[in-house]
Amino acid sequence: MSSNDNSSTLGSYIDSAKGAAQSMLGSITGNQADKTEGDLHRTQAQNSKDASHAVGKVGPVAVSSSGGVSTDDPDRSEGSWNQTVGSGKEMLGNALGADGLKREGVEQNRQGKGQEAQGQLSDLGSGIGDRAKGSMGSAYAGLTGDRAKQEKYQAQHDSGKTQERSAEKDIQKQADH
Repeated sequence: MSSNDNSSTLGSYIDSAKGAAQSMLGSITGNQADKTEGDLHRTQAQNSKDASHAVGKVGPVAVSSSGGVSTDDPDRSEGSWNQTVGSGKEMLGNALGADGLKREGVEQNRQGKGQEAQGQLSDLGSGIGDRAKGSMGSAYAGLTGDRAKQEKYQAQHDSGKTQERSAEKDIQKQADH
């Protein structure tokens, strides 16, 4: 379960802006202490942003720094498997001179990429939705004083954040290749 002191992307942006303003003020006034403190706040804000985006994965299960846990859409794993098998068929077809096997492998690889992307987009959308629902529900429950519902909605937010960050991480990894 998460608490209100979790890493937050929005909070890190605000802290970074405050640090930049303090650093600029220190530069303008010649006050090295203000400049140094502002630079320190900006560094801490970047570290907080990085922690907010941290996700660890073991197979299809992801865990985030907020304590949220999510499981990948099955299309992500199945698509990855189809890519691997397709590549193997393509390689074997090349080695044996079997054009039919090679074409079958190329097609299975292509379909696997699409299947994995579909799963990633599904997880991204679900994660964004759960984060929003969890945030709104938690805020409302906090206003009404219902601590149990507030914790339930916070857990939904954290799980959605983990699902979203996991999909973003995988999408970025593929874009980098």
